[in-house]
Amino acid sequence: MSELTPFERHVIENKGTEPAFSGLYTQTSEPGEYFCKRCDSLLYRSSDKFASHCGWPSFDEEVPGTVLKIPDADGRRVEIVCAKCNAHLGHVFEGEGYTAKNVRHCVNSVSLKFQPKIGPKSKTAVLASGCFWGTQYYLARVPGVLKTAVGYTGGSIENPTYKQVCSGTTGHVEAVEVTYDPTKVSYKELLQYFFETHDFSQENGQGPDIGPQYLSVLYYTDDQEKKDAEEVIGFLKDKGMKVATQVKPVARFWSGEDYHQQYYEKKGDTPYCHRYREIFPRKA
Repeated sequence: MSELTPFERHVIENKGTEPAFSGLYTQTSEPGEYFCKRCDSLLYRSSDKFASHCGWPSFDEEVPGTVLKIPDADGRRVEIVCAKCNAHLGHVFEGEGYTAKNVRHCVNSVSLKFQPKIGPKSKTAVLASGCFWGTQYYLARVPGVLKTAVGYTGGSIENPTYKQVCSGTTGHVEAVEVTYDPTKVSYKELLQYFFETHDFSQENGQGPDIGPQYLSVLYYTDDQEKKDAEEVIGFLKDKGMKVATQVKPVARFWSGEDYHQQYYEKKGDTPYCHRYREIFPRKA
């Protein structure tokens, strides 16, 4: 069994519910499989996930034999739980007409772990914009992003710890490694979301997080990515915006400690020093 945070226990063990539209997998449409957060049993496949716009991940079929349906005590709803470990998943509804199967499994994201199908043409990008908890929170929700990991890059020692990086003496910044499908989101589009989710004008950190480990830095792997970065920054400057973001060639990325990964999802909270505001025009 996986060790759960207090918020995960609230949902999985005490049958709580995460706030609508807050879950990591609410909008996820990438191919892959969904496993029970507590016991790792395979529960759902992406081919059975659909957009219901209800605020929680929705599936019209489970992997056979993996989900139990239990009527609530008041008889109004039917609860769904993991057949192996009895973890609370959410509720199931019928007769809504969303799909031909006419069934909707309304599942809490926090009850699940998503394993994306990583194709051979996937790419990675490393981006830093202050506290990596907030950076990951927003970039993980970009359509076409397959997975994210928080960690450290750009410093002088190997395999640094959070404590070492927080000293501000190693040269590392807190960063996020983003694995994405370039057929769904380009590097340039990813950079646009990156700039839209933090204060790129700040030179000494991000929000209240001050120090060299919290700088805004984007990393490129080749000349095309460098050109894309320059074009995106040029667009911002043409709009009269100050850009303090540093542009550097990619350096080795060291994955951070497990308790930092998907921090806000584990806590049932939202970022305090990052926010989204639209800057770049989007395709219709």
